Amino acid sequence: MVEIELDGKKVEVPAGSMVMHAAEKAGTYIPHFCYHKKLSIAANCRMCLVDVEKAPKPMPACATPVTMGMIVRTKSDKAIKAQQSVMEFLLINHPLDCPICDQGGECQLQDLAVGYGGGTSRYEEEKRVVFHKDVGPLVSMQEMSRCIHCTRCVRFGQEIAGVMELGMSHRGEHAEIETFVGNTVDSELSGNMIDICPVGALTSKPFRYSARTWELSRRKSVSPHDSTGANLIVQVKNHKVMRVVPLENDAVNECWIADRDRFSYEAVNSEERLIAPMLKQGGEWKTVDWQTALEYVANGLKQVKADHGAGAIGLLASPHSTVEELALAGALVRGLGSQNIDVRLRSADFSNTAPAGAARWLGQSIATLSSLQRVLVVGSHLRKDHPLFAQRIRQAARKGCQVNVLGAEPQDWAMAVKNTVLADTVSWVSALAGIAAAVAQETGAAVPAAAEVSDAARAVAKSLLGGERKAILLGNAAAHHEKAASLLALANWIGQQTGATVGYFTEAANTVGAQLVGATPGQGGLHAGQMLGGTLKAAVLLNTEPAHDSAAGTAGLNHADMVVTLSPFKSNMDVSDVLLPIAPFTETSGSFVNAEGRLQSFHAVVRPLGETRPAWKVLRVLGNLLGLAGFDADSSQAVLANALPGVLAGTVVGASRLSNACSVNIDLAPASVQPCVASIYQLDGLVRRATSLQLTSDARASSVQTEGAPA
Repeated sequence: MVEIELDGKKVEVPAGSMVMHAAEKAGTYIPHFCYHKKLSIAANCRMCLVDVEKAPKPMPACATPVTMGMIVRTKSDKAIKAQQSVMEFLLINHPLDCPICDQGGECQLQDLAVGYGGGTSRYEEEKRVVFHKDVGPLVSMQEMSRCIHCTRCVRFGQEIAGVMELGMSHRGEHAEIETFVGNTVDSELSGNMIDICPVGALTSKPFRYSARTWELSRRKSVSPHDSTGANLIVQVKNHKVMRVVPLENDAVNECWIADRDRFSYEAVNSEERLIAPMLKQGGEWKTVDWQTALEYVANGLKQVKADHGAGAIGLLASPHSTVEELALAGALVRGLGSQNIDVRLRSADFSNTAPAGAARWLGQSIATLSSLQRVLVVGSHLRKDHPLFAQRIRQAARKGCQVNVLGAEPQDWAMAVKNTVLADTVSWVSALAGIAAAVAQETGAAVPAAAEVSDAARAVAKSLLGGERKAILLGNAAAHHEKAASLLALANWIGQQTGATVGYFTEAANTVGAQLVGATPGQGGLHAGQMLGGTLKAAVLLNTEPAHDSAAGTAGLNHADMVVTLSPFKSNMDVSDVLLPIAPFTETSGSFVNAEGRLQSFHAVVRPLGETRPAWKVLRVLGNLLGLAGFDADSSQAVLANALPGVLAGTVVGASRLSNACSVNIDLAPASVQPCVASIYQLDGLVRRATSLQLTSDARASSVQTEGAPA
């Protein structure tokens, strides 16, 4: 540790730290623009100049290493005058457009100009003009004349997103931040550039000119998309969601969110919202009141049970539904005498289940992904499936982690990949068995399954046998694979031999929570594949669209006497008989359990639209109409307490409830079907209806791929 004196106070910081780090520890604010705690040091803006004793000139706090006994003054005349001079230079060419700037009210330059800027300018020359650029549907570069060349956006692309999409061309007053050869900004994390821009040069294109920052109410929430469970601040005006930005939580998402977390809010304001219950009568949809709709559903379920037995009733739910919704959905189905409930619509191997009362999970905390030294990723396009997990592993790779991949085709991972084993998806078990055999050759252990060892498999094995902190992580395609259990069994064996943890990235916001509350078939119950195969007479669809969320589609539902859809949107209209409008995550309270098993609760940020009601309330009333026991909770918190007793919001569920144990006979025979995996902006109903996300290159590419896929 190194001790320095900062404004008369003694501060101890690790050797190699900068003066800025010492100031942060001491709670002393030093004005800055280019410095960001998650990015490398550039020392571009010089706004953080401080007075260092015995130094002839002011020194930049962000780039001046501490030395033992150093004396630093941040409020001396020398420091203040230097900072005022820098501010004067920064404002020479800055346009006087604060009244129309989207950044107005939350602009770092605006705030610091009050304290360090002059009342008048000594410069009479014309201000420089930088022409706007069109870089895609999410980020606006319309006012690049505001740019102060801090290069935060450039460094973010290189270091966090892994793709240098922006750079600085030319020099001096001709310097510009731009993409090159007319490219667009296509990173799945691009929206974070808007947050870290200290001026209004980069702004949100969907939010642009729609509200002023001081008009917005800020409310905490949790992302309903992938299994990171990113913490959000949802900004609201007149009971309408206007913008979503990250809430910093170093244990989960740090200070970043993915673009689908940021821009999917457009869907909750879309014209596709279902705002009143609807019944199909004579082939036409008619709006009805809640009492009529719920009594129709209750009577229909009773009739099907009487005519065909409880086993003809089933419920298919989305793993993006909350813990409370899934707990009540399971209670409803089981209260009727059926065991037919499932959230695994995209799965092909329904035998791959955790032990009773437990759930498949990440196998470690999210934060530890950043410090891995060896990792093998099986069956995941990590950047697109889990952008924030990819960002964590990218940080590990920058620190020397060896990333190994088993996949079907070469992909741009935006990070250094040490070894890649390529195999068609149907042959992944054999390919992973080859890696296991290579490990066996190195360790002398008994081979778990006879398989050919390739040079690539041998390289992966040697990589995994080195280092200390190691993980084998299975992606969405591995979880949905026809031989998912064999893949997990092999991964567990390799993990035991190499000392690596084994886990799943888990696809959706509440994949882990769904397992914990039993939203999977009970003894003798039908799984999702069987229910979608046409065996049901009454089907309830909770927040899901089988046409998009399953490989089987909706054809099997045509055989049902009644199909009930609970959704925020007008969906499944071709197969449904009843549509019940339920609230999206912005309009209901609830909880998600993310990949590491962390329970995170949230409240509604706006009131429900039209006649929309929270799904847990709809299910509770439906249970009451059916005369079922256990449907008397008067709040989502009460439902949660019954579903996950003893688990507090913000904490990780007990280790006894998280398990990736698997004991099956490894089947090396090729699979017969390709795994069903959603592309980045087709994951759930919200992103599918977010206009700006659907205009991105990722969405267009997946649309072309889907249209050209074999039937």
